[in-house]
Amino acid sequence: MESLSKKLHQIQTKTAPVKVMILGLGSVGNYFLDYLCNLSEPNIEIIVVGRNRDKMEKDVNIIKVASNIRGQLRSNIFIESGCDFNYIDNLKHVMEKYHPDFIVNTSRAFSGLKYGSLSWKNLRAYGIWSPLAVKYLKNIMKAAETAVPEAIVINTSYSDVTIPWLKSADWAYPDFGSGNLNHLIPRIRFAAAELKGISDFWNIDVTVATGHFHDVVISKEGQNEGISQLINLSYQGKSLTFEESALLEKCRIPMPTDAKRNMMNASSNLEIIQGILEAIREKEIRKLHIPGAAGKIGGYPVIIDCKGTNVRAYIDESIFSMKDMELKNKLSIQKDGIEKIENGKIFYTDDLLERVKDVFHTKLPKAVALEDSDEVAELIIEEIIKKNI
Repeated sequence: MESLSKKLHQIQTKTAPVKVMILGLGSVGNYFLDYLCNLSEPNIEIIVVGRNRDKMEKDVNIIKVASNIRGQLRSNIFIESGCDFNYIDNLKHVMEKYHPDFIVNTSRAFSGLKYGSLSWKNLRAYGIWSPLAVKYLKNIMKAAETAVPEAIVINTSYSDVTIPWLKSADWAYPDFGSGNLNHLIPRIRFAAAELKGISDFWNIDVTVATGHFHDVVISKEGQNEGISQLINLSYQGKSLTFEESALLEKCRIPMPTDAKRNMMNASSNLEIIQGILEAIREKEIRKLHIPGAAGKIGGYPVIIDCKGTNVRAYIDESIFSMKDMELKNKLSIQKDGIEKIENGKIFYTDDLLERVKDVFHTKLPKAVALEDSDEVAELIIEEIIKKNI
C-alpha cells in the first residue's frame, strides 16, 4: 500500500470527484450513506457494495429521496451488488471497476447483533470478538493492496486491535479506524461544559488517548476502572482543569442499546473524510481521534496537517508522550481481554479465557494467528453467539 501522506497528497491534487466506496450497507452503512448525502457535495461520488441488490436498491432509494426532499442531494450514487466479502477476487473486481479514493469498511461477519450486548454484561470485555472483526477486513486489505493501493481505507469494527493485528503480520492495514473512541469525545466535551458552565460546548478542545475498554467503561459507568486517563481540555486557548472522577461521572449519559447506536459509528467515518477534505481545501490542521492509528494498539489523537505544501498525517505528541499513550492503551486493551499482539497473533488474557469457559462453556485458544482467525470466528459464532441469542 502507498504511504498515508502520499495518499493524502493524491486527494489534495485531485480534480475529478472524490469517490467513496462503502463496503456493507447494514445499519452503519445506511447511516453513513445518509450523512454523506447531507454534505450537499457534488464533488463526491458514492459506491455502495454488498450482496443483496433488492435490499440495497430500497435502502439507497429512500436515502436519495429523503435527501432530495431536504434539498441536500448532490452526489451520484452507484450500487454494486453480488459481492461476497469472503472472496478477495469479488472485492478486487469492484475496486478495480471504480478506483475509489476512500474505502470505508462497515461490514460485519455476523449481522444484526451488537456483540457488546453479549460480552459486556458477561465478560466486561470486547476482545473476544477480534476474530470476527478481522474476518472481512483482512480480505478487504488483500484486495485493496493489489487493486487500489492508493485508496485511503477506513475501518469501523474494533480497530484498536484489528489494525495492529494486521500490521504485526506484515499485512496491509487500514489508514484509519473509527469507533468507540470517537463516541467518547463528545461525552467528555458535554461533561466539561456542564462542569465549567460553558454554553458553546463545541469550542471545547478535547485530546484523549485511550483504548476500547475505557471508551466503553467511561461511557457506560462513568469511571476508569482504577486506571487514570490521558485527557486534556482547553477552551479559548486556556487549559481547563478538572477532577477526573467528576468529569467521567458526567460522561455517563443514557443511550439506546439497539442499532440506533450505529449513528455514532457512521458519524465517526464521516468525521474522518470530512476532516481530511476540509483540511486540504482550507489548508488548515484538523485533529481526529483514531483507534488503531499507525497500526498501534488502542486509540490516539491524530493530526491532518495541510498548512504546508506537503500534507501530513501523524500522531499528536504535543500534549502526551508516545510512551505514556502506548502504556495507557496497552492497559486498556488488556482490560478488554487482549494480552498482547505480536508476530501476527493476538493473545487472549488468561482472565478472559477463564470467563469465556465459565460463562459460555467454550474453550478458546490462548493465541490466534491471523491465518487461523476464520476458524476461531466460526467457533465463536456457533458456540457463543448462536447459543446465546
